[in-house]
Amino acid sequence: MSNKRTAKIERMTNETKVSVEIDLDGEGNAKIDTGVPFMDHMLDLFTKHGLFDATILANGDTHIDDHHTTEDISIVLGQAVKKALGDKKSIKRYGNAFVPMDDALAQVVIDVSNRPHLEFRAQFPTQKVGNFDTELVHEFLWKFALEARMNVHVIVHYGRNTHHMIEAIFKALARAMDDAITKDERVKGVPSTKGLLT
Repeated sequence: MSNKRTAKIERMTNETKVSVEIDLDGEGNAKIDTGVPFMDHMLDLFTKHGLFDATILANGDTHIDDHHTTEDISIVLGQAVKKALGDKKSIKRYGNAFVPMDDALAQVVIDVSNRPHLEFRAQFPTQKVGNFDTELVHEFLWKFALEARMNVHVIVHYGRNTHHMIEAIFKALARAMDDAITKDERVKGVPSTKGLLT
């Protein structure tokens, strides 16, 4: 049986077509083309700082807006992460990361618990970064937490520049996740008194 923590998930609807292939034990190499330039940037940061190798491709109805594409990317990415994690044996389970980005400081805390929840404490100064609606950051993170079956707490402690704040969130998400899914051979089975994380 392979110990590789990889997965490939595809999703096609009348609104989008999304494909995600991920290796959780990679080097941060990525091929990303979603049709949403700001998301391309954030996902590139996510893979680089989490040391995940990934191919993330999407084609959606961005002529309407970026909502459907952003949402469906997060759904498929979450499903791919869940599948790649497999039985979760020997993972640390919890991860915490603080990341500064110039004026902004973000913190993300994760529990790979199979109890999906998003706690989001961030207020952005602007409603858009370029053409990207900043309310979609919450949408992305909630659907990712739901599909990856993770408890995700996001806190932006302060910041003035919206781009910097969101960038810090995605970097912190990557680093907290990398911390949580790291294997510790001292952990026998899964780190839960229930004996189950699936």
